[in-house]
Amino acid sequence: MAEPVVLAEDFSYRYPDTASPALRSISLLIEPGEFVVLAGRSGSGKSTLLHALCGLVPHYHGGAAFGRLRVAGRDVADHGPAELGAEVGLVAQDPESQVVGATVRGEIELPLEIRGEPATARARAVEEVALALGIAELLDRATDTLSGGELQRVALAASLVGRPRMVLLDEPTSQLDPVAGDELIGLLRRLNEEWGTTIVLAEHRLERCLAAADRALAIADAGIAFDGPPRDFLAWALATDPELATSAARMFDLAGIGPVPVSVKDAKGTLAARGLQPGTPPEPEAAHLSPTSRLRGILGRGARADAALDVSDLWVELDDGEGMHEVLRGVELRLEPGERVALMGRNGAGKTTLMRTAAGLVDAARGRAAAPGGCALLSQNPADFLTRERVDEEIPGAEGAAALDAVGLGWAADRDPRDLSGGERQRLALAIVMAGRGLGGDAPALVCLDEPTRGMDRARKDELAARLDALAARGSAVLVATHDVEFAASFATRAVLLGAGRAIADGPAGDVLAGGWYFATEVARILGDGAPTTPAGGAEVLRGLSEVRR
Repeated sequence: MAEPVVLAEDFSYRYPDTASPALRSISLLIEPGEFVVLAGRSGSGKSTLLHALCGLVPHYHGGAAFGRLRVAGRDVADHGPAELGAEVGLVAQDPESQVVGATVRGEIELPLEIRGEPATARARAVEEVALALGIAELLDRATDTLSGGELQRVALAASLVGRPRMVLLDEPTSQLDPVAGDELIGLLRRLNEEWGTTIVLAEHRLERCLAAADRALAIADAGIAFDGPPRDFLAWALATDPELATSAARMFDLAGIGPVPVSVKDAKGTLAARGLQPGTPPEPEAAHLSPTSRLRGILGRGARADAALDVSDLWVELDDGEGMHEVLRGVELRLEPGERVALMGRNGAGKTTLMRTAAGLVDAARGRAAAPGGCALLSQNPADFLTRERVDEEIPGAEGAAALDAVGLGWAADRDPRDLSGGERQRLALAIVMAGRGLGGDAPALVCLDEPTRGMDRARKDELAARLDALAARGSAVLVATHDVEFAASFATRAVLLGAGRAIADGPAGDVLAGGWYFATEVARILGDGAPTTPAGGAEVLRGLSEVRR
């Protein structure tokens, strides 16, 4: 019988200078070839467990470890990341800090070079993993010219190039568009099935990955709260912590239909077996139209209010390391005060560039992007905002304390920002940007957030949506670039879809997020075009169909 890839017996760990353990009495067995999804709230211990499985805990982070943990037959107490590197690959939550090579080719090749692999074997392995991940065209790019999503795929390639026995991934789809996210999960499943690679994947957006898993683990209060099949996990989550359940599971639960589905296909099969085939819903009522539509109706034809953002014939060129190329091409976009807009599109479509241009950080080659009342911008990487040794030093004073309380981080005032989880650092960056400007002060005219839900569990996303709603109610226009269609459906009244630097769709969020294959919520993909986008709306449709059946 093959030796387990992971064997933990009553393993606990505490970070330096902290009183509470980050991992508490972990007992765990992972066999070769398993695909495990790791679920849990932000700060529950998911990242810490992944770091323990590759030796970063305790060898890099310090602190105190107790109990026993063996990975690939080696005791982690005696073997650190360098020794485990040939057997375990890690894709961290923040690939910006993981990628160190000057070029993509050099970054992917580095692990093989360290192991002393011959040049021919290195070249073949780099080419194969680049083709598998769809990044062959990036091989000669400089890493400092890559987008967040491109960096994430490069970090994954570097972790896979040596064909490790186990790959650990911390929120790997957080910066990937829906197409690239689905492709990544498909690739991981193929690696698992064809190469026998053990996959341990920590993720908040379980709609993307749960159906691919053999097993689900839930971490709560630093310990393992659930360990079992994905369907059983969803039933446990609905009974114990509904915020961990997928949108489809919550829709079925609200509609009183069982068993809860693990995938869209599973859900459609259950509905078909019950004779519940959704038809085309009625056209959306005026209440569902975007504030822009309602405002224009009030002002009358031809009237214009002062815009929070006015983008006109905007062209932007940037240097990608191989020369200048067009990133935005004739974009037209207008945001009125009080609008909540989701900015969506594939990686490289120009979402970040549009926001940076609106904030005055990028110059237009032609046209303009005017934000007359100013722009508060939260960039993709929270580390850009963290420069001090304590959280309360990042945003001192009464306004800072109010902002920390508003994002649920008042308890962390004396902590080092770098000791926070990825989701907590994201919330801290939001507090820094908004301190005195909407969180305890005057709201800015335009708030731009670039992938703000990275590392956040559903409950924190709901809290963020409520804050954005409050900002909009005070007159701020809110523009959020996101690949998270479930979050977009929860806060946005309008959705703008960019494609290759152009605005290719712009309309009410309920319309944009209810059709198609990729830029649609899980509920909409189950119920079909024109369906509601949220679990509550979908459950209402299913209850109505059940009444008709009776």
